[in-house]
Amino acid sequence: MAGDHQTVADTNLLSNFLSDNQHGLSASSSVDCIVICASAVLYGAEVLFSTLQQNPSIARCVVLCGGIGHSTELLYVSVKAHPRFSRIANEVQGLPEAEVLNIILNEFYDRSSITRNGCQILVESQSTNCGQNASFSRKVLDEAGFTSPATCLVIQDPTMMLRTKASFEKVYEDAISAVSVVSCPTFVPQVQLSQSGDLEYSDKHVVAMGGQSIPSAQLWSQTRFLELITGEIPRLRDDKDGYGPRGRGFISHVDVPGDVEAAWSRLQSTSRGSR
Repeated sequence: MAGDHQTVADTNLLSNFLSDNQHGLSASSSVDCIVICASAVLYGAEVLFSTLQQNPSIARCVVLCGGIGHSTELLYVSVKAHPRFSRIANEVQGLPEAEVLNIILNEFYDRSSITRNGCQILVESQSTNCGQNASFSRKVLDEAGFTSPATCLVIQDPTMMLRTKASFEKVYEDAISAVSVVSCPTFVPQVQLSQSGDLEYSDKHVVAMGGQSIPSAQLWSQTRFLELITGEIPRLRDDKDGYGPRGRGFISHVDVPGDVEAAWSRLQSTSRGSR
């Protein structure tokens, strides 16, 4: 996909904004609960499960979240193409996204040591959109006795991270005790121009777990990535057409800065955002 320096700058600005990178998941941090929303980019699950193996006490509870939705087939494809997880490709076909994560945890990580050291693993396998990720995860947490976590860390596809955090904030706005929802995208995609003038992922796009590189084949195509990030901005706007309190009421209020709006407008000539 061809681009120029302005396209690179605008793309990276939107990516940084949407990723809302508040927390680099590390073995030294500790929260009440972690919710991981399944994604076709499996890096977030790898980071979480590896970190749990190193230190199960980083959370009292982990929710594996995701049902069967319009993007679930992409998760199956990612598992099949993954250098480690491909041997379970047939086993996960047709399963909810949370169950795919559950099998990955069972087959490739030491689940017993994680739970033995006090971290409870819960599965939410019915949600099919961002709002349900939040509301159904809260229901699962409530039923397990985690009715008012002080801190809920959410791991999500970085292109949807900010909207997902706002969904969880909306769901918990009636909680008796305030719940701090913290974003953890695990990486922030960044692009650059190749020698031929096409957009490509840069070596700087990973910001977690020591800066390991994610192969481009495990990420979105550049066209798809641009569609995803431009498609988020209209949803985040707190107006009659957006998802905020003044619109459809799915998420808490989000401020979209002027420079982000300007970058979004310029990128419309390159990609019409849709999810």
